[in-house]
Amino acid sequence: MTSASMQRAPSVELDDIQGLVRFAYKHHTQACFLLLRVKERAAARAWLASAPVASAVTIEPPPDTALQIAFTSEGLRALGVAGDIVDSFSAEFVAGMSADASRMRRLGDLGANDPSHWQWGAAQRAPHVLLLLYALPGKLADWQAAVCAQCDAGFDQLACLPTSDMDGTEPFGFVDGISQPQLDWRRERPVRDADQLAYTNLACLGEFLLGYPNEYGGYTDRPLLDPQRAASASLPRAEDAPDKADLGRNGSYLVMRQLRQDVQGFWQFIDAQARGDAAARQRLAEAMVGRTMDGAPLVPDADEAVPAAGIASPQPELNNFTYRSDPEGLRCPLGAHIRRANPRNADLPLGASGIVSRGIRMLGLNAEALAQDRVASTRFHRLLRRGREYGAEVSVAQALAGAGAGSESGLQFICLNANIARQFEFVQSAWLASSKFDGLRNESDALLGNRLPGPDGARSDGFSMPRRDACDARVEGMPQFVTVLGGAYFFLPGIRALRYLATAGSP
Repeated sequence: MTSASMQRAPSVELDDIQGLVRFAYKHHTQACFLLLRVKERAAARAWLASAPVASAVTIEPPPDTALQIAFTSEGLRALGVAGDIVDSFSAEFVAGMSADASRMRRLGDLGANDPSHWQWGAAQRAPHVLLLLYALPGKLADWQAAVCAQCDAGFDQLACLPTSDMDGTEPFGFVDGISQPQLDWRRERPVRDADQLAYTNLACLGEFLLGYPNEYGGYTDRPLLDPQRAASASLPRAEDAPDKADLGRNGSYLVMRQLRQDVQGFWQFIDAQARGDAAARQRLAEAMVGRTMDGAPLVPDADEAVPAAGIASPQPELNNFTYRSDPEGLRCPLGAHIRRANPRNADLPLGASGIVSRGIRMLGLNAEALAQDRVASTRFHRLLRRGREYGAEVSVAQALAGAGAGSESGLQFICLNANIARQFEFVQSAWLASSKFDGLRNESDALLGNRLPGPDGARSDGFSMPRRDACDARVEGMPQFVTVLGGAYFFLPGIRALRYLATAGSP
């Protein structure tokens, strides 16, 4: 990783970035995700070389349809991309999500989540190519049929993952998609390796796009090619190595996981804990999530301004808070889902601005500050979420009555990040799956936890709610509410890189 230049940053090449990075395609309420395997290399390449991929230049007016394309490492090899190029991508991408027992344990992919049970993503059900199809209402069916017909000569379809429009809520009934980082598209934020003393939603482009400086002031490793290599002259040059063609620039790693949500089991368990009291039932559910069902955070009124989430958030006012006013989790429990997924902290715990105070906090000599410094700094572990719900919507009343039995709903989870290990895998393992997050014991994420004992035998099926001057209120014996049905790591290339990959390795 090399240091970023201190000179004025060049503009972002929006015409070379796939649109999903900048736009969530929220107006395109119809979508499906096609998982493909290469069956005839030449035909697959030919289609990829001219596929009408939507860029990040504009979404006004919204196009009828938008196509995005991503590849697994196995897919790049199936297309004939040279082995040394594939191996120069990140180790996590090259190995894959279901590659080894250590990764499965870190991600919580054990028990019912074990890849041996997955519907896709492992062994012979591992995809090569992901096509993301987005459409305005009424425009998906015919276009999907046309795309499938065009791909038929080069690909076999492994699966078609459907989506649903639940009008901004996820299957458990909570408003979703609120907390998103705001990307520094203008490249105005100073890029340097320096402590950040206040939480902000503004994130360096290099946290989500390869080829740009990240929060450390450096460039994430990615494939850099000799410009003399066949066809590489069409690729952009690397900012940190101008003599190299940058295959990664304007691309991102796309993580996809199909998550089945047990809506009936979720609400029936919570109702049993509340002994049928509707108000208590809702309070417990909201405590587990960390927001009210309409999206308001459970923390007291914000005591400091935080930049809004930007275009990715439909209600930025719901994102303008930290946990500074609730350090003990009396309002929003420490183990609540939104607190685990985004702790909203800075590089150092809060304190006076003087150099002495800062030094004491850095050295861990202030017991009060040290107690608030048990979670890694958020800015190095942000995710840009682009998932969609799927299945039938089931209300709380229907779930309690058992009306949702037999129907399946959940989330086609998608996130973008430039460093799979430091971002997705860290959040999943150290924050969501960990039974010791922020000093907690015997509890994993209230929504996503697999409830299995840890390597040390410690339980993970509890949930605690701190109370002032009293023992924590605690729920024990929580069942698993979310099950992984499939998953994979993909590379979402820049558009010039996509064309290069469609021809690389050809005679």
